[in-house]
Amino acid sequence: MGKVILEVRELTTKYITRFREDVYAVDHVSLKVEEGKSLGIAGESGCGKSTLALSLMGYYFPPLHYMSGDIIIDGKNISGMKPDDIRKSVLGTEIAYIPQAAMNALNPTQKVINFIEDVIRAHDNTASNKYIYEMARVSFEKLGLPADVLQKYPVELSGGMKQRTVIAISAILSPKVLIADEPSSALDVTSQKMVIKMLRNLMEDGIIKSMIFITHELPLLYNVTDDIMVMYAGQIVEKGSAKETVFDPLHPYAKGLMGSIIVPEEGLRNVKLTAIPGVPPNLKKPPSGCRFAERCKFVMPQCRAISVGIREVENGREYRCIIPEDQLREAYKNA
Repeated sequence: MGKVILEVRELTTKYITRFREDVYAVDHVSLKVEEGKSLGIAGESGCGKSTLALSLMGYYFPPLHYMSGDIIIDGKNISGMKPDDIRKSVLGTEIAYIPQAAMNALNPTQKVINFIEDVIRAHDNTASNKYIYEMARVSFEKLGLPADVLQKYPVELSGGMKQRTVIAISAILSPKVLIADEPSSALDVTSQKMVIKMLRNLMEDGIIKSMIFITHELPLLYNVTDDIMVMYAGQIVEKGSAKETVFDPLHPYAKGLMGSIIVPEEGLRNVKLTAIPGVPPNLKKPPSGCRFAERCKFVMPQCRAISVGIREVENGREYRCIIPEDQLREAYKNA
């Protein structure tokens, strides 16, 4: 096992609605990311992926609130740090975030170089304009972006170019962990390939040390990440290598997620599509047992009655289910 660059222990965060209701969108989540490795997080809309991404930065804005757990980046526990300290010494350098709908993240009245100036001066207010421009030019050209992009307004850039520009800005200070939240959504296939290639280059060139890639498309993660974590209703339901999770999912939800997507990969092309019935549980009042029980075709009475923990299997794989691995596999064969 390599050096762990990010470790999360039992992280719990919640939203508080205007009616003072608690919504536990991230519920006792634990994970590890090694240096030089990438972790994919998959799940349907509303499962907690983006909330987890925001929570990992330790920088909370209402209605999102930190409840408990630890976030340790390169040995530094950022949980409980003051917002000003987080902004000055963590965001951008220790961990950075590419937001969902990144194409709309740029202020249309500012040139690209202005965003970079803001990022750098948040950490070094003595940096000169010349130093910032040269740093940005070298960084952009290394990532395959022309230097003239720096003097352009967002409206002058195509959708794919805006996305790549946001990625370059997020990585400008070489963060140890880069979180990419649905970075290829709303792009055409060619732009998607360019964005994914850019993210790979960031890792290969050592500009970033590790990456978390969030999407609802499990097959995409197979081509981008080393390991995959599947979320459902605020909890982790499966962890494993990308190959294992895509081609041999264990948890019934992960199995259903793969079965509901058209996959071009060899060995999965002719698999019949299936739908996952029902809807996710209300996280204002989550069920006491398995949160997937009402949608699972293999549900048993005890699934609804007892709290379901994580099962560890060989090669470090984990899944959240009371059914043993051999019985699950047999059930899948007979389904």
